[in-house]
Amino acid sequence: MLARLARAATRRPLTVILLWTLFLLLGFGLGTGVFGRLSDEVPNVPGTESQRAAAYLRHADPDGDTVVGVIEGARVGDPALRGQVERAVAEVRAVGGIAAVPDPYTTRGLVAADGRALLIPVTLKGGLDDAAEERAVDAAAERIRRIDAPEVHVSGGPLLGTQIGERAQRDVRNAELISLPVVLALLLVVFGGLRAAGLPLLVAVSGIAGAFLALFGFSQVTGISVYAIQVTTMLGLGLAVDYALLMLVRFREERRHNPDVTEAVHRTVAAAGRTVLFSGLTVAVSLTGLLVFPSTFLRSMGLAVAAVVVVDMLAALTLLPALLVRFGGRIAPAKERPAGEEGRPFARLARFAARRRVAVLAVVVPVLLVLALPVTGMRIAIGDARQLPSHTEARQLYDTVDAHFPPGTGVSPVLAVLRPGTDPATAGRIRALSPGAQSRTLPDGTEVVRLRPSGRVDGASATALVERVRELRGTQPVQVTGTAARLADFRAMLADRAPWAALTVLAGIFVLLFAFTGSVLVPLRTIATTLLSLGAALGVVVWVFQDGHLAGLLGAEGLGALSLTAPPLIVAIAFGLAMDYELFILARMREARQLTGDDREAVADGLRRSGRVVTCAALLLAVVFAAFMTGGFSPILQIGLGLTLAVLIDATVVRMLLVPATMTLLGRYAWWAPAPLRRLHDRFGLREAPDRPEGASAPAHSAFMR
Repeated sequence: MLARLARAATRRPLTVILLWTLFLLLGFGLGTGVFGRLSDEVPNVPGTESQRAAAYLRHADPDGDTVVGVIEGARVGDPALRGQVERAVAEVRAVGGIAAVPDPYTTRGLVAADGRALLIPVTLKGGLDDAAEERAVDAAAERIRRIDAPEVHVSGGPLLGTQIGERAQRDVRNAELISLPVVLALLLVVFGGLRAAGLPLLVAVSGIAGAFLALFGFSQVTGISVYAIQVTTMLGLGLAVDYALLMLVRFREERRHNPDVTEAVHRTVAAAGRTVLFSGLTVAVSLTGLLVFPSTFLRSMGLAVAAVVVVDMLAALTLLPALLVRFGGRIAPAKERPAGEEGRPFARLARFAARRRVAVLAVVVPVLLVLALPVTGMRIAIGDARQLPSHTEARQLYDTVDAHFPPGTGVSPVLAVLRPGTDPATAGRIRALSPGAQSRTLPDGTEVVRLRPSGRVDGASATALVERVRELRGTQPVQVTGTAARLADFRAMLADRAPWAALTVLAGIFVLLFAFTGSVLVPLRTIATTLLSLGAALGVVVWVFQDGHLAGLLGAEGLGALSLTAPPLIVAIAFGLAMDYELFILARMREARQLTGDDREAVADGLRRSGRVVTCAALLLAVVFAAFMTGGFSPILQIGLGLTLAVLIDATVVRMLLVPATMTLLGRYAWWAPAPLRRLHDRFGLREAPDRPEGASAPAHSAFMR
């Protein structure tokens, strides 16, 4: 299969390059339209009580979303400023699509007790289409911002999603401007030439175009989260560089022994292409775990990121070979080195870990477990504007309200929807749960009770209030919705589906690794060591962003919980990325073992020949992730740090120490499989025969080889 793919890509390289050029134009043209279609509605889970109640209110409630303006000045009661505010309120009320704008000077709670700030809530009419809502929001926000005051900020409702989407677009652009030059500089160091260094960047640009195009396509049928842009772009860029690096290193090695460029490309695709293929498949399979969750956000992220991985894989297996056929003759072959010199430090490390395998396991495993300990206390939350950088408008509005108004001001209420037929006594007990509860009756007779929780919108008191309403209602026709209710339902969904997601991913990874190695024990060992590195990385993220240790160094603060987007994405993506480096190393170990039959020496030789690639790939991927952490958006900081640590821990401690130690401990049994499975792999497993040096003897332990 790979041989046919290589021949197809190299027979008509200009056609392949032209097709990919058209794809790039489509991605950066049509695909960038996704920035106008982003949503911040992350915690919605179709079919849950909170989602059903919210859908009912959107249909039955004559009022829609609310955006809020905040005015801060020396004295908001100043007659001149008051006149401006009153004129602005009157003009906003006249905007089409606006349902209500209260007078902040006569409405209780809208003027701060210190007289230095006031709020202007603007309620939209319900049932507006997207265009009408956007016109109303833009007109209202533009008029409020014209008020002449020291500080004027407008955000909330649909405006918040727009602001975050614009912020995401700037962050992606800045991250690309930072990461691409740094990646190019590192590639120049690795390859020592501009041509070889530039080719991975061309593949990386294809990955970015694929990210935009995949997201735009999915946005036509489902909501796309604001987080999707950074996550898919960083992964698309990083994996493209990884795959291209692996292919180029192998190409330069093949060129050292084969002057014919086209033949060297074919051999590269047959060998390294196999690893890229399985690596892409393992990352994609890791992301299928997200499809088990009914959350629209998690499913769309899983599909979009998997699509980007497939684009990167195809670019490495088609575009890069075509480019190599056209320009590979100008790329210098790898330098000939004395036997045993290439990768000597990695071979020494492997032999050290092999000799001291018990000591390595006794030290490394407990250290990783200690780093993973904070995961046991991990909490997730929707988060508030503190997740945003301090200079964003939504964050400035939050800080102004927090500084001048009582705690809980502006916190989204818990909404109890009491349908006709609800027992009056039950309704009374629900209203009594929150002092100052407000009620209103919809045209169909449904009563909506707004319960104000103390503390944050996703704090313990808010979610406890949701549970209390659900306890009190009994069998009454009462539903609960609002931000806190959606969080409670999202947490319940994660707890219910997480075991099935884990089972799906582990089973898929096991099957792929078995197809790659023909072994039963190697996949089990790989999964165990990967879980160790993943747990350690996630534990550090909890320690930093939940508990607040060293968060200031990253421009963040301890929030008491992780963003609900971070843990599932870190786990799914990092697990797949860890497979990259495992496959890079296993491919070389397997080749060495097939040539020599020496299990122990194959471990050292595999690490000797792959260690440099794995280290460079991890460093380049870490650079990409770190560049996306410069935006200051806390969920992306959490995902970026988690993935960076997972990659670095896995590519160093795990792959350089645990892998040789455990492989040596298992010995020849590492490649064992029961006879029926061995026959199955012989028949269906994807593999290539290694080149045997002249005079090399047949490998020993053939019963354990596949």
